[in-house]
Amino acid sequence: MSNLRVVFMGTPDFAVPCLDKLMADNYNVIAVVTQPDRPKGRGQKLAESPVKQAALSYGLPVLQPAKVKEAAFQAELSLLKPDIIIVVAFGQLLPKSILDLPLLGCINVHASLLPLYRGAAPIHWSVIKGDKITGVTTMYMDIGMDTGDMILKEEVSIGETETTGDIHDKLKCVGANVLSETIKLIAGNKAPRTAQNHASATYASMLNRELERIKWQASALDIHNLVRGLNPWPGAYCCYQGKNLKTWRTRVYPSDEVVTHPGRITKITADGFVVEAGQGMLEVLEIQPDSKRRMSASDFTCGYGLRVGDILE
Repeated sequence: MSNLRVVFMGTPDFAVPCLDKLMADNYNVIAVVTQPDRPKGRGQKLAESPVKQAALSYGLPVLQPAKVKEAAFQAELSLLKPDIIIVVAFGQLLPKSILDLPLLGCINVHASLLPLYRGAAPIHWSVIKGDKITGVTTMYMDIGMDTGDMILKEEVSIGETETTGDIHDKLKCVGANVLSETIKLIAGNKAPRTAQNHASATYASMLNRELERIKWQASALDIHNLVRGLNPWPGAYCCYQGKNLKTWRTRVYPSDEVVTHPGRITKITADGFVVEAGQGMLEVLEIQPDSKRRMSASDFTCGYGLRVGDILE
């Protein structure tokens, strides 16, 4: 089994435990493919992807094609003669010419219970939607967007206060173990192959600035789910006195008061402040004013003179 010639394709932190697991299982990883170095931070210095850093620490060859459709890259990949290609959050769609290259196929680790949340941001959307359960699915890749036949799944619970960052960290560890079991089954010619029910598919679209803005007319629970769904990136925001206010932590505040003006602050609490939503009340616990560090909502209340009756937009 360890003689399988494995090519690993991945880019962000989420993919690193899968590469680590392949190495721990003593697979013959013959190359790692990741996105090109990108400018990062205030100095805009070129930064290596987390997967590249991990690959170099293992002394593995690294390929960084700008486009996987480039003929030169495909020729280089073909010369490697991989038996299997493992793809984890790589960041580019693979053309059929690459999908057909390895004898055992291209295997993807996807951060959802397919066919739910196909696409770019499955973890964000599962939290934003208030799901109680998410998970990881391994599948045989085909030319569609996350449409391939499924191999294994494992469920993970989502707690009421857990953020996308929390679930991301859970899933990347679970994904590595599911991948390990998947490869064992494939190598032993025992892997199940289950077609997805395409009629039940949902899509996790790209996040955008409009989604990130808090609409106070929504219910307190929906806003709470949005806030934790966009934590730690990119963050939900509202406006206070004409300036953006990132909102990082909230909780639904028990109240029987009748909502009259969504966005109005109704109470200052020991931990922050309470805001009217379209349905129910939301207590804000952690925020970040423009160009400032994150701070507790109670510190913000004191420092910025927030009062009952003030309006968040």
